[in-house]
Amino acid sequence: MKKTVNKILIVTDDAGESYEILYAKHRFEEKGWMAHIGATKKKRLNGVIHDFEPGWNTYIERPGYLIEADVALGQAKASSYDAVLLIGGRAPEFLRHNSKLLKLVRDFDKQGKWIFSVCHGIQILIAAGIAGGRKLTCYCNIRFEVEQAGAKWVNKQSVVDGNFVTAQTWESHPEFYRDIFNQLRDN
Repeated sequence: MKKTVNKILIVTDDAGESYEILYAKHRFEEKGWMAHIGATKKKRLNGVIHDFEPGWNTYIERPGYLIEADVALGQAKASSYDAVLLIGGRAPEFLRHNSKLLKLVRDFDKQGKWIFSVCHGIQILIAAGIAGGRKLTCYCNIRFEVEQAGAKWVNKQSVVDGNFVTAQTWESHPEFYRDIFNQLRDN
């Protein structure tokens, strides 16, 4: 009997946070999932590294890894995946204006599928109009956007609310992926 393989769509693009992208891909593949990186085009993406330096009031950005996108977001369908993960970095700044992506994220929610978000990825979730009434977390300097969307921002590394699991930054990976895989195991 053929075993069904779970699939996740990891949403990012140029200026996506490299560590968040690769850590997600590897963690899900380690658990036997098929992990597709989705971007506006199927191409080599220019990732970035967001880091925290003493004396700075926010993160700094450096060039990151070159990462291949497996699928163009315009071709992706929620029905083909079990979950979606919205990656941070600067990519969400422009991805949140992509109407096809916003519809795709809403479709994941309508189908009751898992929606995971880390750092600035929350900007896509907010733009899709599905944050209201939720308990969420993200990078602290996006808190205002979360609250304006009608959600409650929680100052924890990782927050679970229904089919959503959200995290603050790549520094949240231990708690975030623990929560994700606990939820996937239990549900």
